[in-house]
Amino acid sequence: MVKVTAAEVNKLRQKTGAGMMDCKKALVEAEGNMDQAIDILRKKGQKIAEKRADRDSSEGAAIAKVSDDNTKGVIISLNCETDFVAKNDDFVALAHKIAEVALDTTSKDELLTAKVDGMTVEEKLLEQTGVIGEKIEIGGYELLEAPFVGSYIHGNKIAALTGLSAKVDNADELAKDVSMQVASMGATTLSYKDFDPEFVASETEARIAAIEKDNIELGRLGKTLKNVPKYISRAQLTDEVLAQAEEDAKAELKAEGKPEKIWDRILPGKLERFISDNTTLDHEQALLDQNFIKDDKMSVGEYVKTFGDVEVVGFKRVSLA
Repeated sequence: MVKVTAAEVNKLRQKTGAGMMDCKKALVEAEGNMDQAIDILRKKGQKIAEKRADRDSSEGAAIAKVSDDNTKGVIISLNCETDFVAKNDDFVALAHKIAEVALDTTSKDELLTAKVDGMTVEEKLLEQTGVIGEKIEIGGYELLEAPFVGSYIHGNKIAALTGLSAKVDNADELAKDVSMQVASMGATTLSYKDFDPEFVASETEARIAAIEKDNIELGRLGKTLKNVPKYISRAQLTDEVLAQAEEDAKAELKAEGKPEKIWDRILPGKLERFISDNTTLDHEQALLDQNFIKDDKMSVGEYVKTFGDVEVVGFKRVSLA
């Protein structure tokens, strides 16, 4: 049996992250050849990967990286099976290393063939599967390019990128704040203007039906009924709809006996409430139309305008939470 030194074992451990005994066994089997020992560890990982192929790898680390010139950003999630592994410092460090490599790629497939630690990312994942004993894979991959890109990571579980139309003063602050909004609120589109009309129509029907069903039970229990909106998006609030809402509000004020001379002070608030009650889809899914989490008195779109001549041109999000 070939004898291997502690220095050789430690060198292999530094290269692969494998345990001391696994490194020693691999070096002995490879008769001291470092490259062959690495290949042995990789093949061990491949066997484990095959056995655990059907396992759920919903834990891991979501990492965002931005290029030095802030014109390109990428998010990857390095997935594993357990939260114990996901919180391991070496695992998180590997996720950061792969994310750095991902900055020079344009797709998940390209990332898997890119080099890290002298091997492809795909080979590195197999190697680490053997080291850790869990299924490890690249889960999410999102790329964003814009005149200015910023990022935000929440607890290594949610990562977000935001692209701006220009590099204005304090662009880093704006991009980070909007990325935080994306991470927290999970928008699916930039503006209500981007919704497909058929989607809005079907979603409206479904939401109204759900509220009416809830109200049947609430009524049976003698509780306050939920408001049933006619609409759920600003996309549905045409000039005619808003004009009718204003007429309805005036009729209410008249019925309540409010003097007509004070209507101008009351109507804006009533119309604002009408719009808010009938744009629930926008608040949930349209980024610029959501209430800004740092100041809910303004929308994200209004917050962006405080930074001058700049717009949000895109965003990406990957979540393990």
